Amino acid sequence: MIPHRRGAVSPYDTTSSTSVTGQLTARRREIGTRWRRLPAARQALLALAHLRCGDTYAQLAAGFGIGIATAFRSIREAVDILATLAPSLAEAIKAIRAKAFVILDGTLLPIDRIAARQHGIIEVLAEEGLRCWADKAYQGAGGTVRVPFRGRRLKRWKRRHNTTHAKIRCLGEQAMATLKGWRLLRKLRCSTNRITDVVKAVLVLHHHASA
Repeated sequence: MIPHRRGAVSPYDTTSSTSVTGQLTARRREIGTRWRRLPAARQALLALAHLRCGDTYAQLAAGFGIGIATAFRSIREAVDILATLAPSLAEAIKAIRAKAFVILDGTLLPIDRIAARQHGIIEVLAEEGLRCWADKAYQGAGGTVRVPFRGRRLKRWKRRHNTTHAKIRCLGEQAMATLKGWRLLRKLRCSTNRITDVVKAVLVLHHHASA
């Protein structure tokens, strides 16, 4: 476990810290950075503390003995680097072509977000002919999206269908719960333009730690 002055990061973030440190070191070498207020290892820990614990820039700046502006720039740089390592939608579609089916799910973060029907994911999955298991919120999505039956007095075969459907979809629910283990995603204070990169960074760190 890697502690910082206000608390602790996740027990398995030692591996994540090493990985992020390597990425930051490579980036500094690439752009020819001669000096930074924080060494790469401390910058990595700063970014992990922000993502994992959801600490504010002011809290982290005080804990690491740096200015708020330095904390902001350091975290933003680390998040941007990690986000570039995340797969694009096209790459994800290519990978899941080999799968038997896809679990389609979403979650609400404490900000305003556009409706699922507007982001184009359902259309892409339908065009590829990929079978999707989704919850009741996707009723009427059409195409290859499979949803449970609604209603309280369902016929036996419909109840069996819903039970089987729920067993498959629970993997998606677990994935969402795992991502929200990164506390920053429970209360985002950043610009909405930054959310995609933050989620990508978290996804990269999760996959690396669980590999």
